[in-house]
Amino acid sequence: MRGRKILLVVFIVVFAVAAIYAWYPYSPMPAGTQIDKLVVQKSQRQLLAYEKGKLVKTFPISLGRNPIGAKEFEGDKKTPEGTYFISAKNPNSGYHKNLGVSYPNQQNLERAKQLGKPAGGDIKIHALRNYTGFIGRFQRCYDWTLGCIALTNAEIDDLYAHTAVGTPIIILP
Repeated sequence: MRGRKILLVVFIVVFAVAAIYAWYPYSPMPAGTQIDKLVVQKSQRQLLAYEKGKLVKTFPISLGRNPIGAKEFEGDKKTPEGTYFISAKNPNSGYHKNLGVSYPNQQNLERAKQLGKPAGGDIKIHALRNYTGFIGRFQRCYDWTLGCIALTNAEIDDLYAHTAVGTPIIILP
């Protein structure tokens, strides 16, 4: 009987912690912020947003299912590494909203050609697939994309509102 009570208490504590994590309010960037550089640190699972050289916001991220190393070809499930720029904004994405990343660059095209494979493309900073936003912060529990950089819906709303097409993005190992 005592074992069941302990198990019940543990379950309640774990559930409470998970609920707080999932529903703790998101703190958006200040109004008027204009992001002028993004840096992704893949090994630390972070996207850093800068304005005039000052770090404004750090976003925890998920990456491609095969996160170690740079993207080499279409279908390798890796997130690219290198210097790119935000090439497009899509408010009607299948993943809530997205910011396009200018992958592939010339280096990426040459590397894929050496391997005899297509470089691929369509790399985005996006949120959760439409109608799955309830997953929220739990999407960070594992790397699940096909090579993109994933945020929560609230986070992509914030980043989308403050980032212009043409903003540089540096993706580091």
